[in-house]
Amino acid sequence: MPYLDRQNRICGFLDIEENETCGKFLRRYFILDTQANCLLWYMDNPQNLAIGAGAVGSLQLTYISKVSVATPKQKPKTPFCFVINALSQRYFLQASDQKDLQDWVEALNRASKITVPKGGSVPLATEITKPPVVPQAQERKPQVAYKTEIIGGVVVHTPISIN
Repeated sequence: MPYLDRQNRICGFLDIEENETCGKFLRRYFILDTQANCLLWYMDNPQNLAIGAGAVGSLQLTYISKVSVATPKQKPKTPFCFVINALSQRYFLQASDQKDLQDWVEALNRASKITVPKGGSVPLATEITKPPVVPQAQERKPQVAYKTEIIGGVVVHTPISIN
């Protein structure tokens, strides 16, 4: 069952398939670290491991495109299985029960979702009607038409002058 540790990271045990086609799942301890923007897995809880023992696997959250419950066609005879699609690879993980499965899928989808900050960046109607402030030196710059060609794979802009 996933839980929050002291550093506010989602942690817990899951079974992960080492190779996508082998069908052999290994028990690993997972840490979803949104501050470091990655999903890490260890042989056991890092508190139980020797000092300096690192993660046996990791995945950047920005690489995750989708997390979903695995279909019976994808993983027959594997209950509570879900799949993480990242780059061109799929990671199959198995939870202990249905609630565990749903919690991990929701947490991973939330953590890997691209969010656009909502701010007051939209100008007000009164700001739109104001003419732009242009310095005096740039105000009377003549506009010039250009002919654009690609010559030898290079874009060339040639000014067009009418006499």
